[in-house]
Amino acid sequence: MSSSLRIVFAGTPEFAASHLQALLDSEHSVVAVYTQPDRPAGRGQKLTPSAVKKLALEHGIPVLQPVNLRSAEAQQELADLNADLMVVVAYGLILPQVVLDTLRLGCINSHASLLPRWRGAAPIQRAIEAGDTESGITVMQMEAGLDTGPMLLKVRTPILASDTGGSLHDRLATLGPDAVLTAIQGLLDGSLTPEAQLDGLATYAHKLNKQAALIDWQRPAAALDCQIRAMYPWPICHTNLASETLKIHAAELAEGQGQPGEILKADRTGLLVACGEQALRLTHLQLPNSKALAFSDLLNSKKDLFQPGQVLGL
Repeated sequence: MSSSLRIVFAGTPEFAASHLQALLDSEHSVVAVYTQPDRPAGRGQKLTPSAVKKLALEHGIPVLQPVNLRSAEAQQELADLNADLMVVVAYGLILPQVVLDTLRLGCINSHASLLPRWRGAAPIQRAIEAGDTESGITVMQMEAGLDTGPMLLKVRTPILASDTGGSLHDRLATLGPDAVLTAIQGLLDGSLTPEAQLDGLATYAHKLNKQAALIDWQRPAAALDCQIRAMYPWPICHTNLASETLKIHAAELAEGQGQPGEILKADRTGLLVACGEQALRLTHLQLPNSKALAFSDLLNSKKDLFQPGQVLGL
């Protein structure tokens, strides 16, 4: 079997683009790229191509953006590419069984979780939020279920106490491309044995939204620390301060007791807030229509906002 494959790539965000770049740099031939339709973005809501589309166009790769792959026309268009394998990374569309069966070697997916731990849309953030101590990349053979396919290989990385959704995303984005290339080689030389997932160990990683980033001060400080780190840089945790929405960009565990949400102290080290158990020191905050600031800087101009005894989240 030739070591050079005709590959169709399907993906959308930056995380996927790093995988596409690795394939473009390999001996394989990327014959087409599938990505989601351009979406409105920015203040002007201008239609904006995905990171994957931008990269593909830079390299002269044909880009296809069907709304879905359920139509006979879309399925025939894929078949006409005469590709050996589809590599799917954070594409955002469900692939029907007929699509999975079209490619000679099927479809493989790079998923940012140690499956079956987190299936679904937001495995990176949900792992941090849950207090997991490790994450990683799983490359699997795709089947009709959501992230349920047989696993080909895993690459592990610890989740550090300092990790945010952004930092873990970036680390996994560097591990995933090599994992995919290794998996492709394993498919070619028969060195990989697919391993079935244990469905009973699976957890669904729900899609992120602003409600998921709302702080409940009744929860323990350790749980809130995980939530704040998980939701950075998006959607960013938030709470109410009087009539203002206060975004919390960074915090750290601290000692303190009081009514949950109560401001215990405000000084140059941060805003000390009581939680259901222990306390958090909020170190980087953002007020409406302002940029994020270290609390020491915010204290200089907004000291009256942060009086001890006030209760956040009411």
